[in-house]
Amino acid sequence: MGKRTLVRRRGRGGKQFRAIIVGKIAPTKYPNFKINELHSGVVMDIIHERGRDAPVAKIKFDDGLYSYVPAPEGTVVGNKIEVGNSAKPSSKNILDLESIPDGTIICNIEKNIGDGGKLIKAAGSSAIVFSHSTDTVKIKFPSGTILNMNSKCRAMIGVIAGGGKKEKPFLKAGNKAKYMQSRGRLYPIVRGIAQAAVYHPHGGGRHQHIGHPSSVARNTPPGAKVGIIAPRKTGRARLKKRQ
Repeated sequence: MGKRTLVRRRGRGGKQFRAIIVGKIAPTKYPNFKINELHSGVVMDIIHERGRDAPVAKIKFDDGLYSYVPAPEGTVVGNKIEVGNSAKPSSKNILDLESIPDGTIICNIEKNIGDGGKLIKAAGSSAIVFSHSTDTVKIKFPSGTILNMNSKCRAMIGVIAGGGKKEKPFLKAGNKAKYMQSRGRLYPIVRGIAQAAVYHPHGGGRHQHIGHPSSVARNTPPGAKVGIIAPRKTGRARLKKRQ
């Protein structure tokens, strides 16, 4: 019996095809303080979390609560961080968007009020406060997209540290494979027609042609469900001749 095809091994959900979840320290999110209260904390440690490219800052707040957030550039042990809409709009402080001036560089933005920060958390990433309106704030993201965010959502001022991570060469293919694996991405992706027949339904043959239509039904069993799945149209539209 031949080896199971790649698409079937992916479907099994083995650890080689999943993002790393073992060895995590804690969720990186803001503490659930009331926005009209001012709290201060001290950076106790800067740690590395498995599967995350940005460093994580461990913060102890004045009420004894510990929190973990992605560390912005310039963070060192002993730094003081303030949380609340009355905090100063300076680096590393956490404020709601309506309290942050236009043109400020921010990171770790809440997508919904109180979710602790969901956007702009990768190493070296940042967004810009574009403009304010009555209930929303326009944020310009690294992709160039401008979105209207709720003005009560919180964000941290600064740029996520670790930006030089992207500039480091991989040197070996194995390093890149582990990097992609840690993000749940498969690397490398080999064309089906370039594989042997025992590894892929499109494999085999001398000239790397499928040899049959690549369209399959939606209820096709695993191992054969490859190619164009239940397409509405394929190829070039044919024009009907006028009679």
